[in-house]
Amino acid sequence: MKQKNNGTWVSWNENLKYNYLTKYDITSEEELQKVVANNEKIRFFGSKQSSADIAAGTDVLIDMTSYNKIVSYDYNAKTITVQSGLILSELLEAVESVGWCIPCLPDINTITIGGALATGTHGTSGKLLCEYMTECNLVLADGSVKTITENDDLIDAVRVSLGMLGVMSTVTFKCEPAYTLHIKEGPEKDSEWLPKIKSRLKKHDFLRILWLPHTDTGYVITGDKIDKNQEVIENTGPKYLKHRRTVSKILYKYSHKFPWITSIANKIIAKAFFNSKKEHKGTLYQATVTKSRGSTLELAEWTVSLDKFPEVFKELKTVINQWNNKSFIHIPMDVRFVYQDKSWLSYAYGHDTVTMGCVSRNAATADTYEAFKTIENIFLKYGGRPHWGKRFAAKDAELSQIYPKWKAFKEVRQELDPTNKFLNPYLTKLVGAKKLVNEIA
Repeated sequence: MKQKNNGTWVSWNENLKYNYLTKYDITSEEELQKVVANNEKIRFFGSKQSSADIAAGTDVLIDMTSYNKIVSYDYNAKTITVQSGLILSELLEAVESVGWCIPCLPDINTITIGGALATGTHGTSGKLLCEYMTECNLVLADGSVKTITENDDLIDAVRVSLGMLGVMSTVTFKCEPAYTLHIKEGPEKDSEWLPKIKSRLKKHDFLRILWLPHTDTGYVITGDKIDKNQEVIENTGPKYLKHRRTVSKILYKYSHKFPWITSIANKIIAKAFFNSKKEHKGTLYQATVTKSRGSTLELAEWTVSLDKFPEVFKELKTVINQWNNKSFIHIPMDVRFVYQDKSWLSYAYGHDTVTMGCVSRNAATADTYEAFKTIENIFLKYGGRPHWGKRFAAKDAELSQIYPKWKAFKEVRQELDPTNKFLNPYLTKLVGAKKLVNEIA
């Protein structure tokens, strides 16, 4: 175990910075137990890619990224057990190497397993990644280890918990046989793709829509399972498509000063980079995961029930197209679909869900990006829920109204962590926790 004193923790896009007194790099469960047991206040982190302020802000930190081994495979049960600091890409490559897959994958693969689970990371046309977790070891506030299986009532609280119940140690995932997708992509007018969502979810194995604000257009991506040997005439589009991020960065450079520039930039980007049809095939991982993300981004994402999405979309589109406000939104807004589950703090608890991402290409000026406020206000109005790892302002009062199990979760949190060891200032406000005497002192 390595120890570093008096340093600065910096998030991936440099929007969050905290000084710390001690940082531990752990490589075993025993080291993790020892550090947790011997410190009164502690947070832990992986690849630092959360836009929410959940990973640091305490004097003592644990760096989980060296706790990154594949522990075992169970070939009969099709399960894999890994340490929680493992990067998602390494898990997925290990799973693919034995002919398996995890059926619903997020857009990026550079986050740690623990971070992905804690924040409810998801893909599209399936369930949250955490729903494929069948067992985990959780290091509790006293340093003891609690093994939680899919048969335990507590697993519905643990699957998405922002690291407030304990520190994920080892995690077991249930996998399925790998399959090949035939992917088709192309632009469609909003009037065309919006009414087709439900029928497409029934027809296709994969559906994702990149909405292009201020253009009346979406870029629709569908995927259908095919035999891996089936031939597909591949069309990856013009070679210049790879320069979209660079062009976007240039066009949006001054949009924080002159928000209306965004509308013009979006039309240019849509015409140049989202106007061609594409077609290819690959495994779910090969065909649908971006595998990278620029550190100049700041992100928000909100979810709402599938039935309410058309009404939310109509209001959002109306508001952002009014030139008397500053809520111009950078391309694209990522529209994905998650099927209902029973995890207490899941976005899809109790209903099928549509998720809608909101991106600012200028991370440094995100505080003045009015779109984040606008999308939050509209989604909250319809009972929408925020992505835990991304940017939002809602706290305990609002969250108690949109998560039916919010109170139950807080009670479990208080039971497992009575001294608030795993709460930083942000999380303290998030759950409305009362400061203890030793915290005030």
